Amino acid sequence: MTSSIFIDGEAGTTGLQIRDKLAGFAGIALRSLPAELRKDPAAKLRLYAEVDLVILCLPDDAAKETAKAIEGLGAKAPRVIDASSAHRVAPGWVYGFPELAAGQGAAIAGARKVTNPGCHATGAIALIAPLTASGLIAKDAAIAINSVSGYSGGGKAMIEAYESGRAPRFELYGLALHHKHLPEIERYSGLSTKPIFVPSVGNFRQGMIVSVPLHLDDLPGKPTGADLRAALAAHYKGAQYVKVASAEESAAALRLEPESLNDTNDLLIHVYANETRRQAVLAAKFDNLGKGASGAAVQNLQLMLRL
Repeated sequence: MTSSIFIDGEAGTTGLQIRDKLAGFAGIALRSLPAELRKDPAAKLRLYAEVDLVILCLPDDAAKETAKAIEGLGAKAPRVIDASSAHRVAPGWVYGFPELAAGQGAAIAGARKVTNPGCHATGAIALIAPLTASGLIAKDAAIAINSVSGYSGGGKAMIEAYESGRAPRFELYGLALHHKHLPEIERYSGLSTKPIFVPSVGNFRQGMIVSVPLHLDDLPGKPTGADLRAALAAHYKGAQYVKVASAEESAAALRLEPESLNDTNDLLIHVYANETRRQAVLAAKFDNLGKGASGAAVQNLQLMLRL
């Protein structure tokens, strides 16, 4: 059986990547609108009613308006994956991180409306959520999250600034300490205390590393780095795309670069610990356009359509 898919916003960075990833899929028929009709609400509404699933690659406000329009179709409404940040903590939407917890993949598979995680949030939640769930990080712990991403995640203006040579080689941003990914990090990490999140962007197109430093003696039970690694490995055991590096692999990778997982949907977790100093750093490396965007959308689509 063939499922019909419409990518609303297919000309943007995420939309183009999703289209490329789906091009070779058996059982998928990609639908589209002529360029002159891509912003025609009536034309889009007609197409929504004809397809099985719509992927929204739109600005937040447009995604909210489109989701309402689709809901208004009633029985003719297609299923939806929203790649924007508009619905990540909204009621009625299933969070599209299959590895979050047992049963999350099944919840996505059965959902009518799935919201794709943000790229920074994907790394932060992947590191923290299993450890709050296991009790190795207290829910009220004061946590700092650092993240560096390629410039492709910043939208058209940032991409143009970097590719024209006008942007700096590296910059911190979000220094008002209220980044749009924070609500979902707070919701799905298991933390009750608001974390400090410091995002940054480097002068490379894609790839990212999210890191979380920890004082081991401040954690419940004063665990070792090996305890943290074991808990993460147990959580992700059997996961197709999320892997936890062994102690030997992390010892051989004491410098991390952000680009080696580009063009994949993989996410690799390292645990670095100094037992003498009783300190640890958790690090997640992945492609901000892969597991952080288009790859995650395709993974969710595969679950929803049983591909």
